This record gives sequence, structure tokens and C-alpha cells, in this order.
Amino acid sequence: MSARLVWAIVSTLLEEAALVAVVFWGLPQLGIYIPLAGLIAMMVAWGVISIVIYRMGSRALSRKPVTGLPAMIGSRGKVASLLAPEGLVRIRGELWGATSTEGNLDTGEEVEVVGEDGLKLVVRKVNTKKPKR
Repeated sequence: MSARLVWAIVSTLLEEAALVAVVFWGLPQLGIYIPLAGLIAMMVAWGVISIVIYRMGSRALSRKPVTGLPAMIGSRGKVASLLAPEGLVRIRGELWGATSTEGNLDTGEEVEVVGEDGLKLVVRKVNTKKPKR
């Protein structure tokens, strides 16, 4: 069992205890009374939310970070402005300066990143035609 899982369980139990304290002692001071079934429903809902957040956080932490130009190699995108042979491409929702290895490429053509040159990407046209058999 990882330390992060133990901490998640302990913190959830403490949050549940705080919820019980508020419902049994805090709210009655204000004249608000919640039945036991309501408290149980709130505790179950809080437990489910805690599990969902833990799982989402675990997936996010286990994902390899994507940073820098070297991580872009192999990514695909589309030409945003004419590459003659330099221009702009849109990859992962971002605009990048790029140089084409295959001469001029029109707007909208699909490209793949094959390298980097300083702060520019080096791209080639993706062959979208299916090979004949």
C-alpha cells in the first residue's frame, strides 16, 4: 500500500469525522437538524467523491509529462499557414513555427513532426493514401 493511498484514506476518514461533528453538534446549535439517514447519505456521497478524485489524481500522476520540443517528435497536426518551406502548423491545439522537408505544403494538409531545428519543428507530409494490394 502506497503512502499516498494511506494518506488519502486517513484524510477521508478525518473529513467524514468532521462532517459528523458538524451535523451532530454544529448545526443543532443553529436550530438545524438533519436525520441520521441524511448524514449517512452525505457520508456515502463524500466517500464516492473522494474515491473519484483519488483515481483521477492517480491517473494524472502516472502519465508521462509531455514537455519540450523533443517530446513533439511523432506528433501529428495540420498546416495552419502555407509552408513554403517555412510557416505555421497546429499541433495539440498550439501553433508552432515549422519547416517542411518536402517543399511547399498547403493549409489544412496533415503533417508529422520528424525533428527540430532550434525553436522550429521539422515536419513532413503524412501519406493519407492507402497502399494498393
